[in-house]
Amino acid sequence: MSVLFAATDVHYPSSGGARAAVVLARDARFETVVGEHVVDLDSVAEYQPGRFYLRELPALRAVLDQVDGVSLLIVDGYVDLEPEGRRPGLGFHCHQAFGLPVIGVAKTQFQGATQAAEVLRGDSLRPLYVTAAGLSVAAAADLVVKMSGPFRLPDALKRVDALARGLALPVGGEEIL
Repeated sequence: MSVLFAATDVHYPSSGGARAAVVLARDARFETVVGEHVVDLDSVAEYQPGRFYLRELPALRAVLDQVDGVSLLIVDGYVDLEPEGRRPGLGFHCHQAFGLPVIGVAKTQFQGATQAAEVLRGDSLRPLYVTAAGLSVAAAADLVVKMSGPFRLPDALKRVDALARGLALPVGGEEIL
């Protein structure tokens, strides 16, 4: 199996449960998507401030269990909420749980996350906030800058968001691997 790069997202429908999605590529730019998966969970843990990972990790595990060979994971959110790992975020818990390098891409600034690299893409004046575990923040920011798509949010991240929200079906109805 060759190397796969994975972009993930989770959505919580008002009807309950969760929908987790993953978009896969063989190159870090996500030039060509080679697979998409969506998994629906009937129930999830209640939201707990400061412990969001307890709600999100089971959904991410369920969708990533559909895939072999992932070598880098991109999550919607932060790896660390404060410098030097003093307050781990979702990405840190994913790094520990899956044993993979993780890049966190957040659309909004978290007050204490001063270590996040601000990344401008396209013509946007609003940055994305990039954090990482298992690779340097500089390398992660460089990868996010180079990801496919002309707009602020890379195409793969827009796509996985749409899949998780149920606004799109995986190509081929279920997967294209």
